[in-house]
Amino acid sequence: MKIGIVCYPTFGGSGVVATELGMALAKRGHEIHFITYSQPVRLELLDKNIHFHEVNVPEYPLFHYQPYELALSSKLVDMVKMHDIELLHVHYAIPHAYAGYMAKMMLAEVGIKLPMVTTLHGTDITLVGNHPFYKPAVNFSINKSDIVTSVSESLKQDTYRHFDVKIDIHVVPNFIDVNKYQGITKDCKRERMANKDERIVTHVSNFRKVKRIPDVIKTFYLIQKEVPSKLIMVGEGPEKEAAERLCENLGMAEKVIFVGNSNEVDKILGYSDLFLLPSETESFGLAALEAMANGVPVISSNTGGIPEVNEQGFSGYLSNVGECDDMAEKGISILKDDATLSKFKNQAIAQASRFDIDKIVTMYEDLYKEAFTKVLG
Repeated sequence: MKIGIVCYPTFGGSGVVATELGMALAKRGHEIHFITYSQPVRLELLDKNIHFHEVNVPEYPLFHYQPYELALSSKLVDMVKMHDIELLHVHYAIPHAYAGYMAKMMLAEVGIKLPMVTTLHGTDITLVGNHPFYKPAVNFSINKSDIVTSVSESLKQDTYRHFDVKIDIHVVPNFIDVNKYQGITKDCKRERMANKDERIVTHVSNFRKVKRIPDVIKTFYLIQKEVPSKLIMVGEGPEKEAAERLCENLGMAEKVIFVGNSNEVDKILGYSDLFLLPSETESFGLAALEAMANGVPVISSNTGGIPEVNEQGFSGYLSNVGECDDMAEKGISILKDDATLSKFKNQAIAQASRFDIDKIVTMYEDLYKEAFTKVLG
C-alpha cells in the first residue's frame, strides 16, 4: 500500500507517533510518503520504502500570514498524482485534516478517489480546535474524514463532548517498540549526572503551562529531602525560565539539570529511576509510556488518558492534579529501597509491552482496509 502521512515534524507527541508509525509500516512493506514542512525529527530515511516531500510556502508581501494550508493541500495533490499514493493518513485535526479534505476534493475533480484517515491527538481537540475561531473548520474536517481515530478513550469522549461528530471514532492508542529496548546495555554514563548514592528523577515535555512544570519542581523538592536525588529536565518551552528560577529560590539549583531538547531521551531514561508527569491534562501520555519502556516507573496526575497508560500501584502511581505532597510521598515509596524500585521497574516494562507497536500497527492496517472499502467499494 502507498500511504501519505501528514504530521507536524517536531518533538511533539503527534509528530513522534506519526513518524514511528510510518517507519513501522515501511518495515511491513508499505511505501510511506511523509509530506510536511521539514523532515520529522525521528525520521530515518535509510529505507527504500520511506520518502520525504517538503512543503514549501512561497512568501508573498500580500499575505500577512503565509497560507500553509493552501501550500499543503496543493502539495498533497501533486504527490498523490506523482507517486500514485493510495491513502492519506493525517495526524492532528488542524490544519492537516482540513488540508487533506481540500486535496481529496481537488483529486476527485480528476477522477481520483483518495481515502483519508484522521488521527486526533489531543490539543487539536481540547484546546486549539475548540477555539471559536477554529471550531467550525475542525468539526467539518472530522466529519468529512473517512475514518477517525483517537489516541485514548478519554480523548474520544472529549471530542464527542466538544464537537458535533456524526461518525464513529476508533480508539487506537499510542505505542512503543518494545524490541527496541530489549537487550540494550545501559552504558549511559550515569555518573556524569548523579553520584552513586543518588536516584535520578526525570521529566520530559515541551514545558508548556499544561505540563505544570512548577509541580515537577515542587514534587522533586519534597522527594530529595527524603531520598538523595537529582532531577533531569528534558525539553524547551515557555515555562523553562521560570522553572530555573524556582529551583534557585528553593536552594536546589545544583540538584536540577536542564538539558534542553534532546535526541537521546532514551539514554537519559535508561539511567532514570522515576518519571514525573503531573500534567493538567494529557490525551494519552506518550512520554510516560516511553519512560515505562525504559523500565522507569511513573508518578503522574490522574487526568485525561493517563490512567489508560499508567496503572495505579503497578507501573507507578496516580494523584489528583496539583497534589504535589501526594506525588512526592508515592515517589519516595518507590525510591526508598532497591527491592521496591526494582519491582516497579520490571512492572513498568510489563505495562509498556501492552502497547507494543506490532499490536497497534495491525489496528491501523485494519482501519486502512476499512477506509478503502468505504471510499472505493
